[in-house]
Amino acid sequence: MKSVAERRGELEARKADLENRIAGIGAELDSHEAKDWEEMATEREADEVLEDLGQSAQAEIRMIEAALVRVEEGEYGYCVKCGDQISEERLDLLPATPFCRNCAPS
Repeated sequence: MKSVAERRGELEARKADLENRIAGIGAELDSHEAKDWEEMATEREADEVLEDLGQSAQAEIRMIEAALVRVEEGEYGYCVKCGDQISEERLDLLPATPFCRNCAPS
């Protein structure tokens, strides 16, 4: 069973990884210098994928930040809907989840 301090460390490490990934995506998006239409079309498709990855990372960062607030408030590991303790297995899979298995949206 992991302690809340261990979980906090994992959340903070994941957040830092995501922030680095977002910075890399931004640098990649800024680096394109296509010269012809075919290259520009290919770059645009790649840009859309990168933008989606960046948006997913930003959404995960928001979830992690909310989880870190729950850690500070002593509420981490408890469902925000019903108040029951979230199982270790669920926290292992989804460390930033605010919901127990029963209350998680489908």
